Amino acid sequence: MNRTEFIIVTAIILFVAFCLGWFANWLVHRFTRVAQSDMSELERMAQELHEAEETREQAITYMQQREAELTNQISQTEAELSAAMEGLREARHEAEELRSYFERTNQN
Repeated sequence: MNRTEFIIVTAIILFVAFCLGWFANWLVHRFTRVAQSDMSELERMAQELHEAEETREQAITYMQQREAELTNQISQTEAELSAAMEGLREARHEAEELRSYFERTNQN
């Protein structure tokens, strides 16, 4: 094999390798390319996800506000209960004093 034949065979081999690489690249892009309908579906799903996240944030905010309101209401109720219990203790103490006063006056 002389020099010219070697160059021609090398050029043919390189050209065939280039064609095989180009064909493999075309196949990969053909099977991995995203269709326009898929893109619109992805955009719609992204929009729905965004709306769901906003709804979730609103629900969390509402629950936090509601929890704060209920905590405040419980605190007020506990304060009222404490005041009522204190008043009841005072009324029992006063009733006991009156009972002992009447018993002392009845004995005399």
